[in-house]
Amino acid sequence: MRVSQDRPEASGMWLDRGEEEAEKMRARRSIRLLGFSVALAVALPLAGAWTAWAASLNVYTAWAESMMAPLFKEYTAKTGVEINFLRLSGGEILARAVAERNNPRADVIFGAPADTFAAAKVEGILEPYRPPTGEKVPTAYKDREDFYHGFIFGCLAFMSNGKFLRERNLQPPGSWADLLDPAYKGQIQTADARTSGTAITRILSIYYAMGGNEDAAFDYQRKLHRNIQAYTKSGAGGTLPVGLGQAAVALVHLSEAMETKKKGYDVQVSFPKEGVTTAIEMVALLKGAKNRDLATKFIDWAMSPELQNLFAKYNFYVIPTHPEATLHPDVAQLMKGVKLLPMDLEWVGKNRKRLVDRWMNEVIKD
Repeated sequence: MRVSQDRPEASGMWLDRGEEEAEKMRARRSIRLLGFSVALAVALPLAGAWTAWAASLNVYTAWAESMMAPLFKEYTAKTGVEINFLRLSGGEILARAVAERNNPRADVIFGAPADTFAAAKVEGILEPYRPPTGEKVPTAYKDREDFYHGFIFGCLAFMSNGKFLRERNLQPPGSWADLLDPAYKGQIQTADARTSGTAITRILSIYYAMGGNEDAAFDYQRKLHRNIQAYTKSGAGGTLPVGLGQAAVALVHLSEAMETKKKGYDVQVSFPKEGVTTAIEMVALLKGAKNRDLATKFIDWAMSPELQNLFAKYNFYVIPTHPEATLHPDVAQLMKGVKLLPMDLEWVGKNRKRLVDRWMNEVIKD
């Protein structure tokens, strides 16, 4: 077994094309990345990384550039505010923001999974803020104390290589138990919980699918470990290998799976009948943000139908949380076959680190 060394990519979302295509996207940048590139920004001393962009809005995100670019261009065209963003995995965003708590370099975290924000609240690095449209968003998609708000959601999916299934006369996996089939030994790719928020979504989905029985959930993960080919650094790291037939199954977000299918790869998308947790993407104000006024205006926009309508416009396979926002018809059809499991975000925030530690000590200890 190997642990993939792919670069920091989107953890909770959504349209990552894998390493090969990520390099192509980097070459086509239309929005300036902090410190001129992700690699350089990470290498620069924290104290000086964003000095050049102090008058702009600085954002941490776990989303791919292919998704950020059109959204942020729309916002800049509307407001004239330049958005400089640094893309990292959910776990890396959390670690970096905690390390910078006394001198934050970002103003906003936008587009990362709910567990990242729940843990950030526990760490005390967020400032509560209630956007004007916050009351219209269902309680399940936001923090009860207004530390973070969800603007879209989706879910985890199984993405399988069609040729692999046909050659072995297999149906696409339709339950968590199906992934334990010996036919998938060394053929499954899924995210590494040490770096990826998508991996936390997987752990939580298994936990809630097993009725909140944590021991049973970890016993299952130890069995699943036997069939794992690679734990990828990013949540979408397995999409390209499965598309190319280098692996049989990837556990990725629905949007990533559908984007892979839309590009013409021979893949099939399925869901476990036991269910998956809702993967909510959040936005939050960092405590001590240097551009607080710009940050709160951006959050207002993120929680409005104006922003959330753009997901249908750009054919992103996600579900807006604002009831007046437009839902892409293809997404509505896909979600009919999904059993969504509710989760307790307060519990997740308090137990995230413990669950990751347990996964490291009990599942990948080999």
